This record gives sequence, structure tokens and C-alpha cells, in this order.
Amino acid sequence: MVTYKDSGVDIEAGDDAIDLMAHHVRSTYTPQVLTESHGAFAGLFLLNHPPGILSRNYRNPVLVACTDGVGTKLEVAYRMGIASTIGIDLVAMCVNDLIVQGADPLFFLDYIAVGKLKPALVAEIVQGIAAGCREAGCSILGGETAEMPGFYKENHYELAGFAVGVVERSRIILGKTVEPGDQIIGLLSSGIHSNGYSLVRKLFLDDSWDLGAIPRGLDEPLGQALLRPTRIYVKPVQAILRAYRTKKVVHGMAHITGSGLPGNVPRVLPSKVDAVIHINRWEPPDIFGLIQEAGKVPDDEMYRVFNMGIGYILIVARYYSDAILERLASIQVPARPIGEIVQGKGRLIMKKR
Repeated sequence: MVTYKDSGVDIEAGDDAIDLMAHHVRSTYTPQVLTESHGAFAGLFLLNHPPGILSRNYRNPVLVACTDGVGTKLEVAYRMGIASTIGIDLVAMCVNDLIVQGADPLFFLDYIAVGKLKPALVAEIVQGIAAGCREAGCSILGGETAEMPGFYKENHYELAGFAVGVVERSRIILGKTVEPGDQIIGLLSSGIHSNGYSLVRKLFLDDSWDLGAIPRGLDEPLGQALLRPTRIYVKPVQAILRAYRTKKVVHGMAHITGSGLPGNVPRVLPSKVDAVIHINRWEPPDIFGLIQEAGKVPDDEMYRVFNMGIGYILIVARYYSDAILERLASIQVPARPIGEIVQGKGRLIMKKR
């Protein structure tokens, strides 16, 4: 007699995982979540009921949705044996995209695929997802855990995330109003975030580097620097958008993900302007210097692959730039004035001076 467990799928372990992750999930619930227990076939979210977010703040609400993953940063988590922070990355990669158009995150869904279902491991992953959702102010509305023996290695897993938010239609930010004279404010990154890890893996994940050692130029173990979670920008962006409730202040925003500043800033520029960024106006985290030295990576390639210390940008009217920087400083969000908008053709121009 052959059972499902004989083929590698342990149904009881799946039930144990649901039990272990349940309190993490419930810790993210807002009053709009109607789901009474984690494990339902689908999640229920109340859109318009006092004190529902829509009834308070929106007359013509538009739902905004996006999806993303963590990529090959997962390999660092496998090597370090740490799964409690990678879920923060998963949430950050989704909600940081969501807020670019001015949306407030509402709820999040996750997909976790494993080679062998270990309840404690899955609960640790969900712990990080829950921490990210609490930071972003959204609820875990549902998820899926799939055990796929023979498809993934025993200690390997894959993650995908899905976020839904809402924005008032009249306040959608698409970059259309970006104009010459606007100032560019950069919100600093916490490190590599979750892009460029194929290059990171090529450089560091072999026998010549000890992830537990502190290499020259860093003040923390290499593995810790590589695994540092992606910064979530929801609260600082919301603070600015709620303080200046007019599209005449914040004209455009960009999440600096894969392809760095060169690949992401032009995505929010009209065709008749250029963005000029002065790369001497901030200091990239030390980990980027180590990457560049270890791989002899050219400057242009570093900026094309990594965020280089800027995780998110705001393009704002010149008159409000100083006040916005002061407000960000007051809530302890590290930010720098890094450039300006000029007449052009929709390009990014990076200057060292």
C-alpha cells in the first residue's frame, strides 16, 4: 500500500504549519478582515463599512494590485539558515511598488512552495511576512503552502506575494505632472534590498567567503549584510501624501528595484523632461563597496544592477522640497536631495559633481 506521505507529501505537517502560522497571520488583521480563521478557502475583506478605510477617505476609490517575489536572495537565506526576515522582503517588494501610484495597501496574499514541508520553517517565513504587513499597515488575507517533493530541494523554498491597495482616483500619481524645476528626493535604502542577487551569489556564495565572518570594510558579518531586509517605504510616503493632499506637491515617485536608478526613474518621467541625479549627494552602504571590490565591477554596472543606497524617490515641486525633507527627518526617515528635473527627452542623467 502506497500513501501520499510515501510520495513525499505530509498532510499532517501541512496542518501543523497552519496552526503554527495562525497567530502571526491574525496579528495583521484590521477591522476590515471578516475571515474568522486562517485556512479558509478565500479571505474576506470589507471595503466600505465604518470604520472602513474607504468610507472615511475615498469618494471614487480605485483598487491597485501588484505581485512580486524575492528572487535569488533566497539562496542567502538557505545558506544562513535564517527564514524570519525573507518574508519582510516579500512584502516590501510588493507594497513599495503599490505606493508609487499613491495607493494605501489593504491586504496581502502569499504563496510558499517547499520541497519538504517543515512546519517550523513555514511558520518562520510567515512570521517575517506578518512583520512586513504590520509595518505596511495591511492584512494577510490568505495564502497557499505547497509541498512539492522532488521539485524543490528539501531545505529550499520559493515565495511569491500579491498586494492589493486603494487610491482615490483624483489622487493617482503617474508622473504625468513632472515638470522642469521639480526636485528629486531620495529615500535611503537599508542595503542591497532584493535585487542583484545573481551577481551577489556569483561573488560570495562559494567556499572562498565565510558568511559568518566580518570582511574588511563592513562592521557586521557578511551573511547578515547580504540578508538585511528590504526597507518598507509605506509609512513615510503616506506621511508626505497625507500632509500635502494635492497632486501639485508630489508629482512622481519610483521604487528603485531591478535595474537600479537608470531602469526605474525613467518609468515615471514624461517624454519632455530629464531627471538629473547627483550621485555624490549620498553615501552608498558599505556592502556595495565590497561587491565592487570583490568583482571589480564597473561603476556603470553597479548603478545598473543595484539601488546603490537609494531605495525610493519622490519627485516634488521645488517650493515644497525643503519642507518635505524636514518632515521626513522629523519621523526619522533618512532622505537626501539628490537631483532635479530639467527639459529633456525622458532620460536619466547621472552626474558625479
